[in-house]
Amino acid sequence: MPQTRVAVVGSANMDLVAMAPALPRQGETMLGTDFVMVPGGKGANQAVAAVRAGASCAFLGAIGSDAFGVTLKARITAAGVDTSQLRVVYGASGVALVMVNAQGENAIVVTPGANEALVDLTEEELTTVRAADVLVAQLEIPVQTVTAAAVAAREAGTRVILNAAPARDLPPELLTAVDLLVVNEGEAQALAGRGREEPRALLELTPRAVLTLGGEGAWYVDRDGTEVHVPAVRVDVVDSTAAGDAFTAALAVGWGEGRDLVDAVRWASAAGAACVRKLGASVALPQRAEIDELYVPA
Repeated sequence: MPQTRVAVVGSANMDLVAMAPALPRQGETMLGTDFVMVPGGKGANQAVAAVRAGASCAFLGAIGSDAFGVTLKARITAAGVDTSQLRVVYGASGVALVMVNAQGENAIVVTPGANEALVDLTEEELTTVRAADVLVAQLEIPVQTVTAAAVAAREAGTRVILNAAPARDLPPELLTAVDLLVVNEGEAQALAGRGREEPRALLELTPRAVLTLGGEGAWYVDRDGTEVHVPAVRVDVVDSTAAGDAFTAALAVGWGEGRDLVDAVRWASAAGAACVRKLGASVALPQRAEIDELYVPA
């Protein structure tokens, strides 16, 4: 089977992750139990996850000229991602401040930094998008950049997966170019006004959609009438920070390899489950063998 070519356009951040027994309330200072500093950002995470799931991947993003930027590029490149078009802009890199409680739940504040400078894609960058089998994008970078990449992909016959996180208003030009929308319940509520009670509401935006519900699994729906619930794979949860990124990347790889989308969701669910068993974002993203170990076919 030919290796799936994935292009990811998105954010790169340095994640500063603190573990504590509970998430602090407003005004509260809490003594933590552990700390790690790891590369993150939804774009970088999904690029690394795609490589670990078995694809080749080119990452289009932007990092700062600071020490975090140097570390980010080195780590993402070492993971096997093509970073030849990763921009370096003067100033600070994106940073995510992540707090994780004993149940693996998290609260995150992201400062975009260099990610906001990812605008006006070059012809070389657009050529990379057009050459891919699947384009994966998120919304931690300017929406106009995501739109430009998606439109170029659609024109070239490249499949477009949009992980609409964080939720924001989506221009019609972008929605027209999206083949598959991936959102969690909060994002579904923000975009379509409805969540788990009516996942088909997402089809007002896109021809196919996946609604992820964490430990309650995921729904796949499409305009052909398919509506399938895929149960979550049961594991001990340590940190759910990058589970959605592992899921989205594996979904792209599985679809690109020729799985039907319901089976691709099942395989992606195994990737998300494998991810939550470890602390951190990019360091927790699973290898293909770990995904296959947890994968439960229909």
